[in-house]
Amino acid sequence: MKKLFLSFLIILFSQFINAQVSGNVNYQNQYNAQNTINVNFPSNDGIVASVKGLANVKADSYTAIFSTTQTGKTTKEVNELLDQRITQALNEIKLKKGVETFVDMISFVPVYEYESEKKVFSRKTYNEVPIGFELKKNIHIKFSDPNQLNEFISILSNNEIYDLVRVDYFSNALETIKKEMMTKARLLIQEKMKNYEVLLGETFTNTEKRITDDFIVNLPVEMYKSYEAYNSSSLNLKKSANVNQTIKSTTLYYQPVFGKEFDFIINPSVLEPVIQVQYEVKIIINREKKQTAKTDKEFILVTPNGDLKTLNINTPKQN
Repeated sequence: MKKLFLSFLIILFSQFINAQVSGNVNYQNQYNAQNTINVNFPSNDGIVASVKGLANVKADSYTAIFSTTQTGKTTKEVNELLDQRITQALNEIKLKKGVETFVDMISFVPVYEYESEKKVFSRKTYNEVPIGFELKKNIHIKFSDPNQLNEFISILSNNEIYDLVRVDYFSNALETIKKEMMTKARLLIQEKMKNYEVLLGETFTNTEKRITDDFIVNLPVEMYKSYEAYNSSSLNLKKSANVNQTIKSTTLYYQPVFGKEFDFIINPSVLEPVIQVQYEVKIIINREKKQTAKTDKEFILVTPNGDLKTLNINTPKQN
């Protein structure tokens, strides 16, 4: 009897999957850009048929997060100064079509400095004393047109808000993309298995099979790499010479997962940072057919008196 052992490792994503394009956060965190999918079986026996798929998904909406900081001598001064900067910027931003905003309270803490205390016949002592307060808030701006981001940066910078922390990408198409990828993968892996049958001159209909599959998502924030481009001087200097090198500028660039390792790609052309969904399915085929155990037949004799007796008659086993 054909047995099919299913070992589904599907990661279920919510309908709204987010991704991140690079903001200043990437200067402190470096990510591995080539995060490709690889589904493995515990053992290597049998024939393995596998299919890999990649989908590049454009965002439906975006959320930009800007960080703001204000210091002052009193709590009233700090709140008034920061609220004035934020309110002026958001009043102008809210006039843009299809824009939503939210202000997130981050921290409100006192600021200290050291004050020296000098005593006779003892070392100088330094004490922390409060000198004011520091207030931090984040501005969240949701929008659907990526070209609006430059407008937001211009408005915020006019109000001394410069720190773009990150931009999150959102897509409503992930569930549809997942189903499309599974359908494509199913057709391709069936085609591969039929091809294996032709090459081997046998059928896998009654063989034992195991299956596993998996989804992963690569977010744009994971796909940025640092880059430093410069030419150093080729002069042959003496070992004793003092050399003062100029600090070289380091930047970042977007490097998506390339499509060369995949059997199919949905939306292969990538211009802007996108959400990259990967799907892989593997089927392992055990070509050894299970042997059905043969048992000896049992003969029972019914006597004239109606008694039942078992007869020990050995029959040859069938190979």
